[in-house]
Amino acid sequence: MIAVVSGQDLIDAGMPQGRWFGQALAAANRMLGEGASMEQALDMARSFQPAPTLPLQTADEIVIYSNISAENAFEQQNVEKVNATMRALVRTPVVRAAAIMPDACPSGPVGTIPVGGVVASEAIHPGMHSADICCSMAISVFPGTDPKSLLDAVHAVTHFGPGGRARDSQIKPSVETLSAFQQNPYLRGPALDAAIAHFATQGDGNHFGYVGALKSTGATVLVTHHGSRAPGAHLYTAGMKAADRFRQELSPETLRENAWIPADTREGEDYWNALQIVRHWTKENHYTLHDMAAERLSAKVTDRFWNEHNFVFRKADGLFYHGKGATPAFDGWAGDATDLTIIPLNMAEPVLIVRGSNAPHGLGFSPHGAGRNFSRTAHLRRLAEEYGADARGLSPNNMAAIIAKETPGLDVRFFSDDADVSELPSAYKNAAAVRAQIEAYGLAEVVDEVIPYG
Repeated sequence: MIAVVSGQDLIDAGMPQGRWFGQALAAANRMLGEGASMEQALDMARSFQPAPTLPLQTADEIVIYSNISAENAFEQQNVEKVNATMRALVRTPVVRAAAIMPDACPSGPVGTIPVGGVVASEAIHPGMHSADICCSMAISVFPGTDPKSLLDAVHAVTHFGPGGRARDSQIKPSVETLSAFQQNPYLRGPALDAAIAHFATQGDGNHFGYVGALKSTGATVLVTHHGSRAPGAHLYTAGMKAADRFRQELSPETLRENAWIPADTREGEDYWNALQIVRHWTKENHYTLHDMAAERLSAKVTDRFWNEHNFVFRKADGLFYHGKGATPAFDGWAGDATDLTIIPLNMAEPVLIVRGSNAPHGLGFSPHGAGRNFSRTAHLRRLAEEYGADARGLSPNNMAAIIAKETPGLDVRFFSDDADVSELPSAYKNAAAVRAQIEAYGLAEVVDEVIPYG
């Protein structure tokens, strides 16, 4: 009689029954048929046994450093929501610490990392850097340049809104960057195509081009704000799918938004490398726009630097530090890091140039801006109530009045000529309060400011 390994044999050998039994039994019996012993066949079956799943942590098991204070009832509601989502998030088994910045606000279902959130983890969580990978700031100094001329030049060369440039006006990234896309499994195909179509573009939402003057010297500067556009969105989508496969295997109880890719896997290595490639694309994208404006004016750029605030950083402790709307404030946060980073507040306020303090209670981060207390929809509804909109919403006259009231003396332009009042200063937290909290919590030192022109 020919020996056969049965499901009962696996159970008797101490293996928990599951859907994996089918593959295990097929492999074990194949080995028996090839002359292996029953013990060897059972060892083969055991190799198919899934690793034990990781349970959720308790809500008080992980420290959450809070660096935010409420100035009014609306902000108190915001703080409570931010704390609630962080308490749910830190139950993720591989998370080791979290911090909340002064500009924090919810972004998604409870358990989703808030804007203004920092999370230290043993793994990489695509959902914790968001779809707008490497959303970042860049500044170039144009000494002796007329600010209006610079704003005109930027308006002429940049591109905002959904989609990329028309095929006949596309600007290619460097050969080095395109080659890196081609070699990474996460970035071939649609991401590579988008890396060309979306190059030298800035997207939509809260992204901007800002012209002003350094408070310290009076020199004219250009500040741009945008992320990695469609290439980053493609990477995020692929990363979330990979992370969810690991989640289902390793920790089904973990929220899908917090799924992770283990760093010591091939998928983890490829994803980490893809993040660095997209980071390089985004930096190149910023400076290409700055250079195009300089070329249009025959102007000279004397200094520039940049920093991301939606990204993942790996520190010497081996942990991955995810900043979603949080500016790195620790030494050597990247190979191209300077000791300065950029924090915008709103279009009518100075952009802050800061030096990070590497505060432990901030996990080495500072805020990325002023943050929101209300969603865009809620803010528009409040404006409509204040300015007496009709059923169709705010009229052009109402919008013009709001813009004039909130940005007096500034040259404010909208690329599509369709004013988006959900991005005006009243949409954001009080800039002075956020700045005061940066100082009160010791998250960064303001060393200069960019005074707005437009």
